[in-house]
Amino acid sequence: MHQKITIALDMMSGDHGLSASVPGAIKSLEDHDDLFLILIGDESLILPLIPNNLKSTENTRYIINHTTEHIAMDDEIITAIRSKKKSSMRLGINAVKNKDADACVSAGNTGALMALSKIILKMIPGIDRPAICGSLPTKKGQCHILDLGANVECSAEHLYQFSILGSALVQSLELSAKPIIGLLNVGSEEFKGNDTIKNAGQLIQKSKLNYAGFIEGDEMFNGNFDVIVSDGFAGNIALKSIEGVAKLISHFIRTEFNKSLLTRISALISYPVMKAVKSKVDPRKYNGASLLGLQGVVVKSHGGADSYAFSQAINTAYYEVKNQILDKIESLVHSEGSHE
Repeated sequence: MHQKITIALDMMSGDHGLSASVPGAIKSLEDHDDLFLILIGDESLILPLIPNNLKSTENTRYIINHTTEHIAMDDEIITAIRSKKKSSMRLGINAVKNKDADACVSAGNTGALMALSKIILKMIPGIDRPAICGSLPTKKGQCHILDLGANVECSAEHLYQFSILGSALVQSLELSAKPIIGLLNVGSEEFKGNDTIKNAGQLIQKSKLNYAGFIEGDEMFNGNFDVIVSDGFAGNIALKSIEGVAKLISHFIRTEFNKSLLTRISALISYPVMKAVKSKVDPRKYNGASLLGLQGVVVKSHGGADSYAFSQAINTAYYEVKNQILDKIESLVHSEGSHE
């Protein structure tokens, strides 16, 4: 029998609420036989959505932690922190703090999730700020990029710390033993970029990390980098731009294939190829951004995630726990020492 991995789920959050989180949770239980879930939310609304065969009291692999309070997407962060002490998001993070759960997954308000996680869980010694890290498809598999919006302004030291966090994540997901790091910049030459980027490059270069230099935006998908480091301002713009271009290409393909009878026939012939491409770039497969640097595993699911995407976010948390990401981060921070 495997060691049990327990994940607390903020069931009430996200654009689709329980219609995404309940089936997503059930899929994850089917995928991992050593997974146990704490479903946090309104029990009267959750129970009717659970299939009868999973409601048996014997060998149940989930419990419901009842609360009717949740943090809405448009709630002010300060209000959410001060007034919603019994919110499903807060209870999920508390479960990690109290060691009742190994990780927490939420599709809720990113600002509130980040603020609550930092207040309740605290930072790993040697890391100043948490960073949001997500994955993107590349020609050779996938790469991880951080920060995606938690820190709009960063010092060179912060960017260096993000490179440690990204390396530890890629190692813990068993994607690479020696992750290749690139620093997002306006050019690949050493004289390009502002002072913060240049100084960060020098810090990472001096470290024991596998640093490959600056990377431009058009190189993000070539598969030559495992970790791309950026401040949250540029990282978030890059991510949103990528999502927008993906939607635009999808729109163009649909429009062109529907133009005439001939193009519709072409669509039928090319369907297997288009299906394979769609599968490779399906954003739902890459759902689940990690809040790195905290003394606990917290994963942010996209607010618009459907049940499949939500289950992928649970998978991200599951593998981080299983492969002991916190130990890997602490070990890397310790071996690197401080560059201050």
